[in-house]
Amino acid sequence: MTQPDKKLVLQSGEQFYGYGFGANRPTVCDIVFNTSVVGYQEILSDPGYADQMVVMTYPVIGNYGITDEDFESKQLALGALVVREYCTMPSNFRFTKTLAEIMEENSIPGICGIDTRALTLTLRDKGAMRAAIVDADVTVEQALELIENTPEQSNVVAKVSCRKRWYSRTPNHKYDVVVVDCGVKRTIIEELNRRGCNVIIVPYNTPVEEIRAFNPHGILISNGPGSPYCVPEVVELIKELKGTLPMMGISLGHLLIALAYGAKCEHQQNGNRSVSRPVRNMITNRIETTGMSLEYTVSRESLEGTGLEVSHSGVLDNMVAGVECRKDKLFSVQYHPEGAPGANDSTYLFDKFIKLMEGSSNA
Repeated sequence: MTQPDKKLVLQSGEQFYGYGFGANRPTVCDIVFNTSVVGYQEILSDPGYADQMVVMTYPVIGNYGITDEDFESKQLALGALVVREYCTMPSNFRFTKTLAEIMEENSIPGICGIDTRALTLTLRDKGAMRAAIVDADVTVEQALELIENTPEQSNVVAKVSCRKRWYSRTPNHKYDVVVVDCGVKRTIIEELNRRGCNVIIVPYNTPVEEIRAFNPHGILISNGPGSPYCVPEVVELIKELKGTLPMMGISLGHLLIALAYGAKCEHQQNGNRSVSRPVRNMITNRIETTGMSLEYTVSRESLEGTGLEVSHSGVLDNMVAGVECRKDKLFSVQYHPEGAPGANDSTYLFDKFIKLMEGSSNA
């Protein structure tokens, strides 16, 4: 066996030797882990993972290659990918490229051959931190210096949001929906199209007057990367639009809606960004399996007096997984109801959004 040519160095000093694939360049990112069994292409192309180094806990990655139809975004913004075993020969009649090829084309480095179980346990116990992928002969001291001297991105949403508005249309549409793009996934837009919505996707910093000029039936605040405190423009937008149009929020959109109503968000330190977690619908008492980002969550105590009610709650940890304000025809969820990758237990939320638009004055 050949000697490892790369290594991963954590901010806490641990190092893991492995083999490089994808783009051959050093990188420094926040490192998190993902427990999905399938869906590495969706994770690779999810803007919510922009500038993050993702550790896949499933041991074999790349075995079905890359398929042109399965991208969640045209722009790949993932920071890096860490896997136990990378499959160099995919077996899938739909695949057009290997995972390594698409990563190389988009300047995304990867490392394989390391003990991802030990790495995941370290991130679980010590929390999310920064890490570097460097050549194997780089010393730990040099790698830690690189981490220390690499500035952190403050507003990653600005990197992944669209620059100009664009449209996704469907025949015989019934509703016009504006999606505020904080890093929206293609599957979310498709769920709206499937339900008879023409979708207008606008940049995250679009003025409220421009959004009102579209005369939409509803507003969706999308998922996206980073801290909700870094996009005050969207918080102010929600404040101006709430109560005037039906509104739905997903993931980062959920956090931004909470901030707009006066609640607070808390940073989580477990290093876990997407996992199958049970959530209880507090209205129907039904348990749903969901995939969600856990970088930030809404503080339950801070919801008092905001007008928001908890609609969904985490079964394992009682986290606020969803809120709603019936008076304002508004709701949001921490998780991804489109389920790409993940369970499809919560796609009914898009139907709920449609019903809110049915009763709106613009319908």
